[in-house]
Amino acid sequence: MDDLASIRQVADHFELPVSTLHYWERRGLITPRRRSGRRHYTADQIYRIALIQLWRTTGRMTLDEITEILAERTDTPDWRDTVTARIAAIESQITQLTTARGYLRDLLTCPHDAAPEHCEGFRARITLPAAEHR
Repeated sequence: MDDLASIRQVADHFELPVSTLHYWERRGLITPRRRSGRRHYTADQIYRIALIQLWRTTGRMTLDEITEILAERTDTPDWRDTVTARIAAIESQITQLTTARGYLRDLLTCPHDAAPEHCEGFRARITLPAAEHR
């Protein structure tokens, strides 16, 4: 049983508060082993913790999404559907961020004394509504 890592070791390794590991346990995401009443983690559980942390930080997944993916019940949707939806959301965010970066770069090319809404590069990206003819 020496291959078990204590909760403190795992928390320190992943730079997580111990309370986060307790919460993930209450949510059913991880299942530590108990030794003398203290939580310890197997290598498989540590990989699971790494995966959850990765999904939370870089995949920007909610705990509900992670729970759905990691559920071991047969009545949950295919976890690939959740991953596919997350990929689509990330791709949409990438598009939005790329557009925002373009606008901001255009603003940086403006003369320092010009108001941002008067910048030619910015104005070139904007479509104005058609004027009403009376």
